[in-house]
Amino acid sequence: MARTGGCLCGQVRFTVTGRMRPVVACHCEQCQRHSGNYVAATSAPRHAIAITGEVRWFQSSDVARRGFCPTCGANLFWDGPGTNLSIMAGAIDKPTGLALVGHIFCRQKGDWYTIPEEERQVPEGDPTLTTKVDT
Repeated sequence: MARTGGCLCGQVRFTVTGRMRPVVACHCEQCQRHSGNYVAATSAPRHAIAITGEVRWFQSSDVARRGFCPTCGANLFWDGPGTNLSIMAGAIDKPTGLALVGHIFCRQKGDWYTIPEEERQVPEGDPTLTTKVDT
């Protein structure tokens, strides 16, 4: 299965072949500063992602960088340790076939919203959510 996506202006496009991780919402302070809210992202093995167009990278911490379109500023990727590249769920063309499975870094969440109680919530990071690729 192949999924496609891209930025707001269309200058960056990507294709993902194969399976993707379910969507995880991250509520950490860096994601809030970068996006203006929390982010929802999936991921796939780097070798399964083909990107066309220029992606600008910002080194947001000692271990991760964030990829965005230099023209429209769309938040597209989060690149950290491991074999996967995270992809912002909103950048994927619909239908995505993906589903939200949980929330990480909930201890840092913004005070302007609530997370539904029935959805899985983790106070910090959770490798069982963020490294799974099965969709």
